[in-house]
Amino acid sequence: MAQTVDRKKDSALLAKRAAQVQGGAARAAVLGVNDGLVSTLCIVLGVAGATQADAHPVLLAGFAGLIAGAISMAAGEWISVQSQVELFRGILSDVRKLVKSDKELLGDELAEDFKNDGMSDETATQAVKEISTNKNYLFNNFVQHVIGINPDELGSPWTAAISSFLLFTAGAIVALGPWFFGGGSLAVSLSIIFTAIGGLGTGAYVAKSSGNSMVSGALRQLLIIIIASVVTYGVGYLFGTTTGI
Repeated sequence: MAQTVDRKKDSALLAKRAAQVQGGAARAAVLGVNDGLVSTLCIVLGVAGATQADAHPVLLAGFAGLIAGAISMAAGEWISVQSQVELFRGILSDVRKLVKSDKELLGDELAEDFKNDGMSDETATQAVKEISTNKNYLFNNFVQHVIGINPDELGSPWTAAISSFLLFTAGAIVALGPWFFGGGSLAVSLSIIFTAIGGLGTGAYVAKSSGNSMVSGALRQLLIIIIASVVTYGVGYLFGTTTGI
């Protein structure tokens, strides 16, 4: 009995993960926190390199980047997911018209899809015959099996936008946080360390959700942060030296 419950739980978790991915919230969350971490760290280190790690200009630039980045990410996610929803709705509307005008065509394509999945001709034909007795059943089965759309999970633009805004802000605060308490090399080091820890967590989470190695996912994200740190601090330092900032 316990094994049956575990299997049902695993299946429900997989369905929930798939719904989150199609809905846009998971993508917005990952992109939001990752961009908040990396982009803010780049701003912080670039300004720190140019100003000998003076806390005031770093905080000013960091806050400007936080606000601009969070709003930009939220707006971008809203537009992206809203466009996706509108495209899906257009497809679903066309399928509904076909259900009324050419039910046989949809039935034939659905039967072909069942056969490709391993059903025998007889079983596929009988299944479609039963499904076709109800227009809603035919519609739902066709869009899910043939087109690959779950009509109940088209995505939520507002969920994606809000998730992106909040998590970008959270990621940015991690990179910017040490500068509230002072500047100098300590603040630079803490920004890199805190961002690296956040990046390791994000990389591991994405890898786990994808069924890949958590270690490789975390290390990949860490490498990106290290490269970004070296490049942006170096550019800022050179710019500051050249201009005398």
